[in-house]
Amino acid sequence: MEAFISRKRRRLSPEAQPRLTKRLVEGEDGESTDFKLAILASLHPDKSQDVLLDYLLAYHGSVEQVTEALSAPARDDSPRKRPCATGYQSSLASFAKTRDVKPGTTKVLTKKGKTVHLYAPEDVEAHTPCSIIHNFLRPEEADALLKELLVEAPTFRKDTFQLFDKTVESPHTMRFYVDSSDEAQMQKTEYIYNGSYVPDVTQTTPEMLKVSELVREAVNKEIERRVRDFYPEGKKLQFQSSEGWKPNASFVNCYDGAKESVGYHSDQLTYLGPRAVIGSLSLGVAREFRVRKIVPQVDGSSADTQGQIAIHLPHNSLLVMHAEMQEEWKHAVAPAQTIEPHPVAGNKRLNVTYRCYKAYLHPKYTPRCKCNIPAVLRCVQKRAATRGRYMWMCHSGYTPGQKGCSYFVWAEFDEDGRPPWEQGYSGNCNVPSLQGDKAG
Repeated sequence: MEAFISRKRRRLSPEAQPRLTKRLVEGEDGESTDFKLAILASLHPDKSQDVLLDYLLAYHGSVEQVTEALSAPARDDSPRKRPCATGYQSSLASFAKTRDVKPGTTKVLTKKGKTVHLYAPEDVEAHTPCSIIHNFLRPEEADALLKELLVEAPTFRKDTFQLFDKTVESPHTMRFYVDSSDEAQMQKTEYIYNGSYVPDVTQTTPEMLKVSELVREAVNKEIERRVRDFYPEGKKLQFQSSEGWKPNASFVNCYDGAKESVGYHSDQLTYLGPRAVIGSLSLGVAREFRVRKIVPQVDGSSADTQGQIAIHLPHNSLLVMHAEMQEEWKHAVAPAQTIEPHPVAGNKRLNVTYRCYKAYLHPKYTPRCKCNIPAVLRCVQKRAATRGRYMWMCHSGYTPGQKGCSYFVWAEFDEDGRPPWEQGYSGNCNVPSLQGDKAG
C-alpha cells in the first residue's frame, strides 16, 4: 500500500474510463485494494487517497457503489474534510449513504489471509457477534473516567502464565476490579485464575462504579435487540442466561503505545458461565479490535480459514460482545504501525471490560481436579463432532512451575446456563472423571 501511494498514478483517458466503469458494473470483483484505489483515483481525481479508502471500506470494497455515492449530490451532513479534534471519532456512516443491512446476515465478508475493516455500527452488528455504541458517555464523563484510570495505570501489572513449555508474559498491563472490599478479599483468597490466586485485586473506582450502571442499561438493551433482530425466531441462544445482565467485576487493560497488544483468544467462562456477555468501554487512543470466526475442523482440515474483521474502537466507544462471541469467535488487539495520540491519554488506550460473575459459579461449588484446585470451564471450539460442548479441566498447568493433572469431565447446564448444583445443593460437583475421553 505504501509503495502504491508513493508512486504517481496515471490518469485514465476519457476513452478508457467507460471501459473501466463497465467492468465494475458487471461485478468483476476480486481485485486488490490497490487496483480499486487506482480506478477510483482515475474516476474521481478530486478526492484524496484517504477519502477514497474510507469510502471503499464503508461500501465493502464495491467500487461501483463508491462511485455512485461520490457522484450523488452532496448532503448537508457530508464532511468536507477529516475532523480536526484528536481522539474523538466520526462514523463512516457520514460518508456513506444509508445501507440496507438485513438482520441475521450470514454472508462471509472475509477471505483467508485478508482483513475487512468495519466502522459503522450497522456493519459491525450485521457481520460480527458484537454491537458498538459511539460517543457512549458525555465527553466530561468519559474524560473523568479516563483521568481516574490514568492515575491507576502505573499500578497495573503484566499477566504471566505457562503456555506449553514456555512462561509467557502478556504484552500489555492490566488490573482486576470488583465492587466492594469484601469481594476483593474473596477474590484474592478463593478465586483461581490460570491455576493460582491473583493477589492484585482492588475495589472498583468511583467513576468506574458510576459508569457501570450506564453500561448495565445499555448492554441489556443491546442484548434484547440482538435476540429480537438477529437470533432465530427471536429467541435467546441455548445456555444463554434469561436474567438481566448486571456487571459486578471488571478487568481494566492498558495498552501503552502502538506495540502493546493481546493475541487471539477467547475470554475465560469459568465464573461467567456459558454464553457470557461482556461490555468493553474504550478510552484514549483508538485501536483496532480484531475478531475471527472459529471454523470447526473436519477430517483434519485447518480450523481458522476465514480471515479476520477489524473493528475500529475510538475513544468513548462501548463494544458489546454478545452471547455467541466466546464460544464461536476469537478476538485480539493487534500491534499498530502508528497511533494518533489522544489529548488526555497521550499514547495510552485503556479499556474497561465489565463482566457479570455468577454466584452459583463460585469456586466453592465448581469441580476440583486431582490437584485439588477448582477446575476451569472451557468450550469445544474446533472439533466438529463435539463443538459447543463444555468441559471442566485442570488449570494448574497454566501456572509457571506447576504441572497439571489429566482431570476432565463434561459440564452440564440447563437451558439458562445454570449448573446442576444451582438447583438447591452446594459443594463440589460429584461427577466421576471420564477416563480416556478427550475434549478436543
